[in-house]
Amino acid sequence: MGVERIRAIQDFDSARARAFWRNLRTILTGRADRLRSIEPLMRAAGLEGRSFGGVHEILVDKIVGSVAPDPKTSDFDPGFLPLNRRMRERWTRIYQAMVEGDELPPIDVYKVDDRYYVIDGHHRVSVARRLGRPTINARVMAWLGKRFGPGYLLPLLLREEGREVKGYMDLHRASPAGDAKTVSLTLAKESAAHAETLAGLAGKKSEPWHRAESGGFLRNVVYGFNDGLTANFGLVAGVIGAAVQPHVIMISGVAGMIADALSMGSSGYLAAKSELEVYAHEIAMEKEEIRLMPEVEEEELALMYQVKGVDPRTARRMAEEVMRDPQRALDEQVREELKIGAAHSTPFKEGWVTGSATAVGALIPVAPFLIFETQIAIWTSFAISMLSHFGVGAARSVFTGRGVFRSGVDMFVVGLGVALVGYVMGDVVARLL
Repeated sequence: MGVERIRAIQDFDSARARAFWRNLRTILTGRADRLRSIEPLMRAAGLEGRSFGGVHEILVDKIVGSVAPDPKTSDFDPGFLPLNRRMRERWTRIYQAMVEGDELPPIDVYKVDDRYYVIDGHHRVSVARRLGRPTINARVMAWLGKRFGPGYLLPLLLREEGREVKGYMDLHRASPAGDAKTVSLTLAKESAAHAETLAGLAGKKSEPWHRAESGGFLRNVVYGFNDGLTANFGLVAGVIGAAVQPHVIMISGVAGMIADALSMGSSGYLAAKSELEVYAHEIAMEKEEIRLMPEVEEEELALMYQVKGVDPRTARRMAEEVMRDPQRALDEQVREELKIGAAHSTPFKEGWVTGSATAVGALIPVAPFLIFETQIAIWTSFAISMLSHFGVGAARSVFTGRGVFRSGVDMFVVGLGVALVGYVMGDVVARLL
């Protein structure tokens, strides 16, 4: 047993003993004796706060509670000292990783005013406090929690947990026998367990990272609309800058709308078709691997089952049973390893949705010229186009994780820049010709 391992065990025992005496005092004085939980607030109305998004260094002493259910809050006292002996293995491994400078994933927290509540990473907070670390890396979630509630935010955290599980599994496969291999598997199991907890809070029955959906209706609508709006806004501004007749502006805008819609629609169709072809190729490769290297695939299946909490002997027996049926083995590997699920759209639908959204976005700068006189139409087109840029920027924040207002302002500035450049270029070209 290494020196750091011995030190980690001693520190855990010392922290747990301190928690015991502190817990005894709180029982005698009648105060709360476990970590503060805000789960009731989450279930009732969502959390209130002022910030969301990004990874930040936060002060450890500002972390005051947990979002987890009661079993997790009973594992730690209000100072994040460990209460249960069964936590020692995980706690000491994280301790070793921190002392040795290993990069651990950021914890997940909700921010309420200037305090933080842990969603995922209780053991890391406990170890950081014990080591006297002033700060810890954290993904701060609060702004969306206030407006959309935890039901919107938890799926984002579940996807992050899925990426962590996959990363730890890859590390486990690549590591030689020893501490690194053992620690990576332990952390993979921990992340999988955290995902189960978050799935319970979100009302989901299975890990979402075991599903790869094809397409994305809302994403196609937003990005198609954005492309049509920006491209045609720039085109209309350029034609206005060239000081042409009003009917030329309208004709140019309608032609640009049709061309852009066809371009984006065909791109969406080809992208979706290529994705299906890639999936088919990956599945064919996996089928060939099962035929040529069944022992390797069986080992991978056994490892996946272990990550889910199955003991090694049972996991191996389950993997052997699955591998007896090549089709069942293929289905299992496609779902668990490749993360490919059933297609929820077709290339034609992807192209149609994207092209239609692009046409709607491209129509906005042109529509006023179908209704108003030239000067009124120009200023109306500018106003509604700029407001639409802000709106589509805000909608993009659903996918980027950035703040709604900041994303809206970014797109507003982009739209303004496109209009100015288009107008100037149209004027310059008209003068040169």
